[in-house]
Formats: sequence, structure tokens, C-alpha cells
Amino acid sequence: MTFRQFAYRNVVRNSRIYGAFFMASFFSVAVFFIYSMLMFHPDIEQGILGEASLLGMVGAEIVLVLFTLFFLYYSMSAFLEARSHEFAILLHLGMEKRQMNKLVFLETMIIGSGSIFVGIIFGFSFSKFFFMIVREILHLDSLSLYVSWEPFLLTIGVFTSAFVVISLISVYFTRERKLRDLLKGNDYSNSVSTYSKIRAVFGITLILSAYVLAFIVSNTSWIGLALLIPFLATVGTYYFFRDSLPCFLDKARGKRKFHWQRYRLLSLAEQTHIMMDNVKMFFVVTMVSTMAFLSVGILATMSSYTIQYDRLNPLGLVYKGDVDNPYERNHIASLRIQLEEKGLSYHLSRFVVIKQTSSYTQNEVEVFRESDMNVLLSSFSYPLLNLASGEAVFIPYSEESLKKLKDKVVHTVLEENSIPLTIDSVYPNIVFPGSIVSVNSIVISDEDFSKLRKPIADKDVAQPTYHLFTFYIPQWMETKDIGKDIAELAANQYFYKKNKFSPFYFENAGLNYSYVLATYSLFTLVGVLVATVFLLAAGSFVYFKLHTSLEREKRKFDVLKRMGLTDTELRKLVNRHLFPQFFLPWGVAMMHSAFAFLMVQGILKDIANISIVKEVVFAFGFFVLIQVVYFYLIRWRYISHIRS
Repeated sequence: MTFRQFAYRNVVRNSRIYGAFFMASFFSVAVFFIYSMLMFHPDIEQGILGEASLLGMVGAEIVLVLFTLFFLYYSMSAFLEARSHEFAILLHLGMEKRQMNKLVFLETMIIGSGSIFVGIIFGFSFSKFFFMIVREILHLDSLSLYVSWEPFLLTIGVFTSAFVVISLISVYFTRERKLRDLLKGNDYSNSVSTYSKIRAVFGITLILSAYVLAFIVSNTSWIGLALLIPFLATVGTYYFFRDSLPCFLDKARGKRKFHWQRYRLLSLAEQTHIMMDNVKMFFVVTMVSTMAFLSVGILATMSSYTIQYDRLNPLGLVYKGDVDNPYERNHIASLRIQLEEKGLSYHLSRFVVIKQTSSYTQNEVEVFRESDMNVLLSSFSYPLLNLASGEAVFIPYSEESLKKLKDKVVHTVLEENSIPLTIDSVYPNIVFPGSIVSVNSIVISDEDFSKLRKPIADKDVAQPTYHLFTFYIPQWMETKDIGKDIAELAANQYFYKKNKFSPFYFENAGLNYSYVLATYSLFTLVGVLVATVFLLAAGSFVYFKLHTSLEREKRKFDVLKRMGLTDTELRKLVNRHLFPQFFLPWGVAMMHSAFAFLMVQGILKDIANISIVKEVVFAFGFFVLIQVVYFYLIRWRYISHIRS
């Protein structure tokens, strides 16, 4: 038997050990290959996002490769640890360390080659189905299946290099151990370190500080604090598992009434050893799970925005320009012609808006005329305004402003024209998108508006008087091709007019929504697969660690069964043994993610008045369900190994 045959038979013989490693590897290869097929597709840049979709795919590839390298390295290290007894026998029989390294390298490359081959076949088989989904997501006319050497070469090159690097690093960084320790196999433990009470308090303090900062950022505009939160949470999490948790378990063991009970006595003693011996594993699982939660949570945030976009943007087209805007007549005529050619019904409203200074706040206020406002309200079939001289109403810019201004009463004077007003109500519906009206906008009667002969005189105020044209279009989602030339001209005016304002502003809700929807869909496509890899890895870390200590645990339970442990008691003890290892890292990750989304929710409330609570709760509930199913699956396999 040659050395290569010996390596091959080792892989076949240890198929139970290497099975999970192979599955994780081939799944990573398949996902990478599918992204590569998309990345090199000749039609992928013709969608709405163009190069952005390509950048998204490249970003996903990079994240996937980096994380896969780390994941495979950790898995390989765990499997080398599980086979320590086998390696000790080979060394005892005369195998050299150099030959041992060669054996590990050959075994890794055999598994790697198999996972690359199967992963590429699996990925190519599902590429057509995947392209059908991407075609709808990126709004492409067609996205046919193609055959090119580039995705195959990239996948083979990247993962062959990855397996070579992993095999070399795994052997190089494997700690040197004496032969007698290797013969002990998994009984060998280097967990001799003790916890520090100072570090235990420090870890809890860092985590609580991160949570407090997340709450502060969500209620203030001090966004710069958000950059400090990930650092505090990461360092605090490490010290939590390194010192805080062992300290807590040690305190619990000191309470004899609590500790000295049949199941609790065994489980607490075992958990203390597990926590001290697997600090890095628990830390990695927590941070990986947090990244998975945040990935899906961000998708939920974008989903919430797409769902609420119609409510936040009630108008199809909005054109805003100076009173002397030279493009106004041609642009409005062009928009009307394009809408009529496309067969879209619309209702056009024109406003003259004059800015004044309010004596109540000494800030500028945008003043709308009642009759102009009623024209727009009639198109929405909303209640019309009926204002007397001296009366005014607030124009809401968000749902939050509706609540704030509902019971507010303001007595003010428009200083430039000495017009006294009483503002005692807010219009009950949002009629303008938040990007159009300012936070200080009111409607006054036609009689009072006719007295506004002098606009605000402050030189720092842009557009003291401006014209506003609104197009209410019931089928606004079909307007994405309307006014593209005007949008391009507006962009050029904005970027190339130094120290000056563009004479007009144009907003197309249908076009904006198509970008938002395509961006969300792209991130969903990228994020779901990346999050799936993260979740698979997070559960696999725990599984690999359990597998390395399986023989030792089996001997412990054999002793307990000889002492009279029943099957029912065995299941209860296994539950108490496995439950913290599975759900403690996920619980900490959920806490981190919950406070992160508390911060995001506060920021979104200020910016776009969006609520993501329902979406995040649903995502977290889905993750909990997955973890419970995974827990019972691993528990079933664990108990079957213990009993065998």
C-alpha cells in the first residue's frame, strides 16, 4: 500500500468525522460558484443597478472566501484534535513528523478536491433556477444560462489555494504535544487558566456600556458614538466568556443549597470545565451569529422601507424650481407629454411658495396658499381646507410630526408682511414627501396669502420664493422611465454649479422606488446566502467541538449508567449539558443584535420615520426556530453516539 493509498483509506475510514467538514466545504464552494456565474454573466450589468450589482457580487465573494478560510481552518483544527490518539499510534510506530504533515496535507487535499468537484456540479445544476430569480430581482429582460471557463477556473483556483493554505497552517499552528498526551487523546486538556474577578467585571461593564451607548445614539443625533459600540461589544463579549461566566458559575457552585442537587451538581461542574476550555469557540459562535442576525436584520430594515415607500412618497412626480427658472415651461410640458404617451392618468397641481420669518421661533417658514393646497387634496380625495383670515394649519412632514403638532397651538406673526396668524391644527394626512417640504411649513387663507408682498430678506436663505409642481399619479410605479433627461440635467446642475443652487429639483418616485427595490433585492440575494453560511458555520462550530470530546463524554456517561442512570435521566442530563453550549452564544448574539436594531430604529425614526420592529421580531423568531430544530437534531445524534 502506497502512502497516497494510506491517506485515501484514512479519509474513507474516518468518513463520519470528515462528513460535516465535507458538507460545509462543498456548500461554500457551491455558493461561491453561483456568485461567480453571476459575476461573469455578460448580461448582468444591463440591469437597473448596472455596476452596483457586480460590486455586490464581488463583495459577497470576498466575504465568503475570508469567512470560509477561517471556518475551514477551525474545522480542520477540531478534526486534528479528534484524531490525536490515531496520530499518537502512528508516531509510536515510527512515523516521522514530516510524514505526519504530509499525511494531513494529502487527506485535506482529497477532501478539498472532492468538495470542489461536487460543489461545482451542484452549483452549476442550480444556476439556471438561480438566474430566473436574479432576472426578476434585477429587472433584466433575460438572463440565460451560459458556459464559460472563467467561473470554473476562479472557483477551482480560489478553493484549491484555500485548502492548501488551510492544510499547511493547520499543521504549522498545531501545538506540540508529548506522545503520552497524544495517547490520552481527548482526555488531554490544556484548560488550566483561571478567571479574574477584575476582568469579569470589566467584561460585563463593556457590554453594558455598549448597550447604553446604543440607547443614547437611538435617542440623540450623536451618531459618532456608533463607531465605538462594535469595539466595546466585541471586547466585552470575549471577557464575558473568558472571565464573567466562569466567575458566575463559580459563585453558583459556592451555594450548596443550589449546587448540591443530583442534576445540577453534575451539570454545573461540567459547564465550568466547558466554559474554561472553549472560550474562543463560544466567542466566535457569538460574533458569527451576531453577524448573521445583523445581515438578516438589515434586510428586514430595507424590506420595511420598501413596504412603507408608498405611504412616505404619496406623489408620483415632483418638480421644484426658482421663480425665474428658465427650464420650467419646457420641463413641465415634456413631463405631461411623456405621461400622456405612456397612457398614465395624472393630476397636476401648481404651488407658489413664499418663505417668511416666524416671530414665534425666529426661523423661516414656508407658506402655502389654501386654494393651491385644495387642488392637490381633491386629487387625493382628502378633506378640503376652509380657513378664515388669520388662521393657518401645519403641513405634516412625517407621521411623527402628526403626533407632535396635533395639539400644538402657535400664535405668530409673519414678520416681513406683519400678518398675525393662529396655527391650532395640523392637516391629518401626509401629502408631500419629507424631502420636499421643510419642518416649518404652513397653509394660510387666500386672503392672507395675497398680502405676502415681501419674501424673506435673509441672504442665507435659498429660494425665498419658489414654484412647486406635483403630479399625483395612481400608477406611480410605472413612471420610472418618465423625465430621465430632466433628472440627468438636475444632477449635472447640482454637481457642476459651484457655490450655487440648481435652478430646479426633480424627483421621480417610480424611478427612486425601482432603485430601492432593486437594491433591496440585490442585498437580499447576497445577504440570505451569506447569512446561511454564517448560520451553518455557527452551529457547526459547536458540533465540531462536541465531536472532538465525544469519546471522553461517552466514557463519562458509561460510568453514570453503571451507577444506575436511566434513559430518562440521561436525556435530562444531556439537555443540561448541550443547552448552554447551543443557546448561550445565540442568546448573547440576540442581545447584541437587539440593541443594535434599537439604535437603527431610533436613527430611522429621525430620518425616514420607519418602524422595523415587526420585521426584526419575525427574523429573530425564525432564527430561534432554526436553532431549536438544529439543537434537537444534534441532541439526537449525540445521544445515539453516547448509547452506542
